[in-house]
Amino acid sequence: MVNVFEAAIDVIKDWIDDEPKDPLHVGEVMGCWIYLGGLEEAASMVQAGLNTTTDGDLVHALKQDQQLGEDQRKRLTDFMIREGISLPPASETKPKSNPNDIPLGVKLTDDEIANGLSIKIASLIMNAAAGATQSIRNDVGLMFAQFQAEKMAFGASLKALMRKRGWIKIPPYYYPPGRPGQSS
Repeated sequence: MVNVFEAAIDVIKDWIDDEPKDPLHVGEVMGCWIYLGGLEEAASMVQAGLNTTTDGDLVHALKQDQQLGEDQRKRLTDFMIREGISLPPASETKPKSNPNDIPLGVKLTDDEIANGLSIKIASLIMNAAAGATQSIRNDVGLMFAQFQAEKMAFGASLKALMRKRGWIKIPPYYYPPGRPGQSS
């Protein structure tokens, strides 16, 4: 599905190259600022997760998200600097530590790390969608659409890992009244 989306983005890019670049409106600026702030906070959480878990699959997922986050931060930061937008404050980089040295009462479980990452991804997907739909400039809308597609693709792979490991949190199932096979 991402390949179809990427092909559509390539076609749209051709149209955008000829578009005049009006100044950003305040909503576009706010969207950039909030998304970059979310990426910075997610990076801090991923670093903490890498320092905490010893699960190979979760380490792999965290490293994938870390790489995607770094790539998106670079693209967005470069854009914001070109447009004269101040950058949000970022958390300090966490030093590497040995997961086995963390006391059990402090150490997050793999379930907690995976669900925390999932929440961060969902938040960034929603922020990217808002940024894309609120943008007047096509280049900004396209940038947010790309960010959303990338996070959605990663989120799907994380969800598969979470299902496999039993980490995914599922709300109670809804059975509407009168559904065939339900007792009163």
